[in-house]
Amino acid sequence: MPLTLKLTRRWTDRYALIVLSGLLPIVLGVFIITWQAQRSLELLATETATEAVRQFDLMLDNASLAADVVLPLSGQDCAQVELALRDQVTRRPFVRSVNLVWDNQIYCTSLFGSFKEEVIPDNYAGGALWLLPGNPVTPDEPLLVYREQEDHKGVLVSIYGFHLVNVLGLINQKTQLLIQVGNRWIDRYGQVRDTPPPTFAVANVIVPSTQFPYQVVAGFKDGVIVRHVLDEYSGFIGLLVFLGLISAATVQRLQKRSSAPTQELQRGLDAAEFIPYFQPVVRGDTQQWAGAEVLMRWQHPKEGLVRPDLFIPFAEHSGLIVPMTRSLMQQTSALLAPHVNSMSPGFHLAFNITARHCQDLELIEDCRQFLNAFPEGHINLVLELTERELIIPDKTTHTLFAALHELGVMIAIDDFGTGHSSLSYLHDFNVDYLKIDQSFVAMIGADALSIHILDSIIELSAKLDLDVVAEGVETEEQSRYLVSKGVDFLQGYLFARPLTAEDFIKSLVAKHAKPD
Repeated sequence: MPLTLKLTRRWTDRYALIVLSGLLPIVLGVFIITWQAQRSLELLATETATEAVRQFDLMLDNASLAADVVLPLSGQDCAQVELALRDQVTRRPFVRSVNLVWDNQIYCTSLFGSFKEEVIPDNYAGGALWLLPGNPVTPDEPLLVYREQEDHKGVLVSIYGFHLVNVLGLINQKTQLLIQVGNRWIDRYGQVRDTPPPTFAVANVIVPSTQFPYQVVAGFKDGVIVRHVLDEYSGFIGLLVFLGLISAATVQRLQKRSSAPTQELQRGLDAAEFIPYFQPVVRGDTQQWAGAEVLMRWQHPKEGLVRPDLFIPFAEHSGLIVPMTRSLMQQTSALLAPHVNSMSPGFHLAFNITARHCQDLELIEDCRQFLNAFPEGHINLVLELTERELIIPDKTTHTLFAALHELGVMIAIDDFGTGHSSLSYLHDFNVDYLKIDQSFVAMIGADALSIHILDSIIELSAKLDLDVVAEGVETEEQSRYLVSKGVDFLQGYLFARPLTAEDFIKSLVAKHAKPD
C-alpha cells in the first residue's frame, strides 16, 4: 500500500489546485506568446514604415534631381525653357509636372507653358513639401509637391498621388500606414486629411525621413494581436493546452495518491482495524510484570499487520492520531477491565501521545473514561510524550497537564536522550518517568561513551526523583547492568515481545494464578 505525505485540505482547495495547475502553463504561455506577438508586430511595423520611407525618399530624390536641373533656368523666358521642363518629366520617375517660380510666382509649367499662380511658402512643411488633395487639373487626385528656392528663383515639382497610395497599400497589406506632411496626412485610401492623424491601437510606430520633412506612421488596429497569435502560433497554443491538461492530470493523480493514505487511515479507523498490542514492563529488582506499554498496530484486511512506522507519521500529520489513540484506549479498557483482578494494584498502562493530543483538552476526558473503567487506584495510567512533533508549552498544555495530574495520570518522556527537546520537557512539564532509548541500552558492554551518557541519564533521574524505564533490553548483561545502576523498570525482548491482546491476557491470567 503506497503511503505518501498528505496535508488535509477541503475538496474545493484540491480542485482549485488542479485547475490552477492546468491553467498555469497555458496562462504563462499565452502571456509569453502575446508579448512575443507584440514585439513581432512592433518589428513588422518598424520594418514596413522604414521601407515606406525608403521608397518615398526615392520618389523625392527624383523630384530633387529634376529641381536641381531646372532651378538655374528660373527667370528665363518660358518659351525658351518649356521643353527643358517637359524633358525632366519624361526622364524622372514619379514626377508629374515641373514648374518654374520667380519671386514666389509660378510663371512657367511643363503642362501648360506660361502660367500664373502665386506660391505661398507657409503652405510647405519645412519650406519644401506640400500635400494637396488635388489641383484644378485633377481635383480628385492627391499630389505631393516638392519645392526648392534660391533667392528669387524657385522650382515646384509635383509627384503623382497614386504613387504614394500604392506604396501605402501594397508594401505590406497587414500593416496600416500613412504619410504625414506638416498637418496633413494620407493613407492607403487616397484621401488627404488635415485632422490629427490616428494613433494605432497596436505597435504604433513613427519613422521620420532623414532627408525630407515628412514622417510615416505605421501600426495595427485593435484585435490584431489575437489574430496574429492564432495565425502564427496556433500549433504552440495547442501544445500549451496539451501541457496544461498533462499538468492538471498529473496533479490530480498525485492528489489521489497523496490522499489515499489519509482516506485509508480514516477507513481503517471506522472499521476498528487499529488494535492494541501489549509489551510488558517488568520491575528491575523482581522482574515481575509491573505494567505494559500499549502499542498501536494496524490489522489491514489486505496488507496484513502494518508496521507502525508506516502509518503513525501520517496519522500524526493528518490529526487522525487523536481519534486513533482514543479508540486504542477504549479497546484497551474494554479488554482488560474484566481481568483487573489479574493485575497487581498500581499496574501501569502506558500510551504514546503527540503534540496533536496537546492542542486541546479532549485528552482529559479520554483519560477519565479510561480510568473509570477500572477500580479506583488499581491502574496507573501513563502518557508517554513522543517528539516527532514538538509540544509547545503554552496555556493550553499547562492546563492540560495540570488536569491530567489531578486525575492521577503520570507523564513520561519517551526515548529520552535522543530527541531535541527532552531537557526542555523536563523543565516545562511535570514529568514522572524517563524512558531511556534502546540505542543507549544496546551499547552496554560495547561503547564507553554511550555508557557514560546512560549513567548520566540515570544519575539525572535520581537527582530529579524520577522513575526510569529502560527500553530495548535484550540480553542478561544489559539487564544486570541496569539493575546494578538502580533502574526501576525494564522493557524489551528479553522479557517479552509485543503481544496480541489475547496472548497478553492469557499470560497475565497465568502469572496471577502462578506468581513468578
